[in-house]
Amino acid sequence: MNSKELLLRAMHNESVERIPWVPFVGCHAGNLIGVTAEEYFRNSDNIIRGAIKAFEEYKPDGLPVTFDLQVEAEAIGCKLVYSDKNPPSVATHPLQEGKSIEDLKIPSETDGRFPIVLKAAKEICKLLGDKIAVYGLVIGPFTLALHLKGTDIFYEMMDSPERVYELMRFCQKVSVNSAKMYIDAGVDVVAIVDPMTSQISPTSFEEFVSPYLTPVFDYIRERGKVCSLFVCGNATKNIESMCKSKPDNISIDENVDLAYAKEICQRYGVSLGGNIKLTLTMLFGTPLDNIREAENLMEIGGKKGYILSPGCDIPYDTPPENIKAITSAVHGEVGEFMRQDIKNSLEEIDVVLPDYKNAKKVIIDVITLDSGSCAPCQYAVEAVKSAVEGIEDKVEWNEYKIKEKESIIRMIKLRVPNIPTICIDGEPVYISVIPSVDELRRSIETAIKRKGI
Repeated sequence: MNSKELLLRAMHNESVERIPWVPFVGCHAGNLIGVTAEEYFRNSDNIIRGAIKAFEEYKPDGLPVTFDLQVEAEAIGCKLVYSDKNPPSVATHPLQEGKSIEDLKIPSETDGRFPIVLKAAKEICKLLGDKIAVYGLVIGPFTLALHLKGTDIFYEMMDSPERVYELMRFCQKVSVNSAKMYIDAGVDVVAIVDPMTSQISPTSFEEFVSPYLTPVFDYIRERGKVCSLFVCGNATKNIESMCKSKPDNISIDENVDLAYAKEICQRYGVSLGGNIKLTLTMLFGTPLDNIREAENLMEIGGKKGYILSPGCDIPYDTPPENIKAITSAVHGEVGEFMRQDIKNSLEEIDVVLPDYKNAKKVIIDVITLDSGSCAPCQYAVEAVKSAVEGIEDKVEWNEYKIKEKESIIRMIKLRVPNIPTICIDGEPVYISVIPSVDELRRSIETAIKRKGI
């Protein structure tokens, strides 16, 4: 049984002789081949070179073509902001700018960056497809709807649900068509990546997400391929709803307890992937930290229906030695790493928190992975920006990205359990949930009154 067969069996919730390993390499591949993230995402040859390099370095059982959730949004009309070390992020929302759903077009093979991505997909499948399982990553309907509509979608879910249903039907068609293009290019697994679903309740998930996800999964299976649902953030409350939407597999990040998710998934016959910590372990840990975490997760996940992987796209600057250390744990070859005695890079860092009680302004700390690369984090930051408009003289706010070492220490000191989290005067208030702008504004105004500002 080769790597590809091993992974596909695990994806189908079967027992395997060794737990398969899928490093979700996106912009990190740019680092591997010495180009910026923007140069990587805009060039099919760079995407191909990055995938081949990741295959050679990390001995995976599966790899994504790339990890870019903005391809569909850009092709439909969202403007993007590109970065040297992050995937592009959405900067504009067409349905907030006067367009209607009727004005939007389902992207084809010739729109936006699809020619770049599909050319890369075909070549990667040709070069690696007989050895490993190749993933095509498609943005999920709900996250795409948020990109097109902006945070107003949360109001409409309450006040005008029919308008949200209409938008979700359009986004479902986009997801199906993107899946079709990837399958035609030769991929083995289509992962529907819908990070914003962690921000809604199970009731909202079953009303606004499941009816539009399940047909996408049905289509992927009809084409003889494996389907996965990938969610970021604290999706604990929605794990069961995710399973009910009938994917073959779900993938989670570090915000969800793996043992809990495993129990729910096995109940529904769904396989599970995740959830190595992206920053604390992979980006800032030592090779030994990565080995220990991989071994712990493999112990929990077991050899039936579990795939070891990071919780999301591997950060650009992640040391290759850390990823190779995980590979060594997967293949039972940890000797050279176990002999290393590398001091944890966080031990020497300290952060002094503000004197929140006596500060002359209300202080808002937004703890994120990175609003430039994480959709829930982006919309948490946008909510804060909107909520403080007109009261900037009374409020100070900052985003702290846990891709930076100091921000991890700050997160620990603030007792923040999950990301994104919005803290007000040192207290975590909105934990892995995006409040409406009105609700957040009221919370800030209450803090202002409490301080007598």
